[in-house]
Formats: sequence, structure tokens, C-alpha cells
Amino acid sequence: MIDKQIASPAEAVKDIFDGATVMVGGFGEAGSPIELIHALIDQGTKNLTVVNNNTGSGHVGLAALIENRQVAKMICSFPRTANSLVFPELYQAGEIELELVPQGTLAERIRAGGAGIPAFYTPSSVGTPLAEGKEIRQFNGQDYVMEFGLTADFALIKCRQADRLGNLVYNKTARNFAPIMAMAGHRTIVQAREIVPVGTIDPESVVTPGIFVDGIVDVGDPQHESMLVAEGRTYP
Repeated sequence: MIDKQIASPAEAVKDIFDGATVMVGGFGEAGSPIELIHALIDQGTKNLTVVNNNTGSGHVGLAALIENRQVAKMICSFPRTANSLVFPELYQAGEIELELVPQGTLAERIRAGGAGIPAFYTPSSVGTPLAEGKEIRQFNGQDYVMEFGLTADFALIKCRQADRLGNLVYNKTARNFAPIMAMAGHRTIVQAREIVPVGTIDPESVVTPGIFVDGIVDVGDPQHESMLVAEGRTYP
């Protein structure tokens, strides 16, 4: 059996290269792997394409990665939220690229990519600018837009509990994008609040099986994006 534990966040992200596509878990702050993102900032990897539900908050986590000019393109559903202070300014200045994807379509593109499905049709975005330049087909008299599955070089996600083989359990909505990103990432790296002995997790409770996980790092007291933003914290 393969022990997938990694000593530190820095060690966990060391193979992420310039120009990589990186899926980052999180539904708002729920499931956002702050420590892994901050380690990536410390590493200085640049020209990244990042797939996430939004563009981060304040000046920490994903927003800090963007602010540090390490992200060339965002693929997301919500580029602007209440505390998104960084991305809108850079986008308006033409310093970062955006691929806007409806949230359900984003989730399905990631799921399809992880399942080996190259493309699918959806009624979402029909008749909107998001459908421009895409193939349209009719099924039963209704128009559908073709969307491509999404994969990534790396997926960075966060879980509540893991064993050393990579079997994962999440905390509520933190599992929103993480399980499908784990499948769609060529290499999936997980920060876990707790790593337990093999056999401790009830197999019926496992959400992501270890076959989809390549590395786990123990982050026993993870930072919370909302608290960092409320305190006016910045990174680095």
C-alpha cells in the first residue's frame, strides 16, 4: 500500500510548474486550501490557469495568488463577489484573462473531464454571449450548447479527514467541487485537517477514494478565509 503523506505544504506544491492548469477547491471559503495556495505563492510559480468557483476574497488565498501576478487566466463562475477586491481591478486593466462559465456548467465540465468525457451539450448559455463561437445542436426541438470537459495538471483541495492512503471525508459544503476536481486533476494534492490510521474511516463514509489522490499534507489548524479577510490580513 502507498503512503501518500507529504511533510509540508511547500513540499506538496513543489512540482507545480510555470504555465500549469490548477484546479483549486472551494465553494466560497468552504473547502479552500489556504495553506496550499500560500505555499504556491511562496514558491513563485507563474503564468497559471486556475479553475475555481470564484476569484477569492480580500488579499489572502486565491486572491493573493492573483494579486501576486501568478495567475494568467481564471476559469470561474463568480469573478466578482462581495470581497473580491483584486481580480476585478486586474481584469479591467487587461492584466488577467477570464473564461466565464455558469456554475452548473463548470461543475459538469470538471466532472466530465474526470470521467473521460470530452464534451457534452447543455441548454445553459443558449442565446447569450457565452454561447458565441460554440457548436449549437438541437435535441427534441431545443437548442443546446456544446461544452468541453475540463482537466488540470494539478488539483489542490481540502478535506476534513484522510487516511495515509488518500481516502477522504469532507466537511459539509467543502465537498462541493473537491471530489470532482480530485478526479479531473492529473495530480491531486490534499490538505487534511486530520490524518487517521488506515481502517479508521468507515468505507461507507468515504467520498473520494484514495485512487484519485496523489499526496496528502497534514494541516491540523487550517486558516479560514473569512477570518483573515475580517482581520484585514494580507499574504505574503
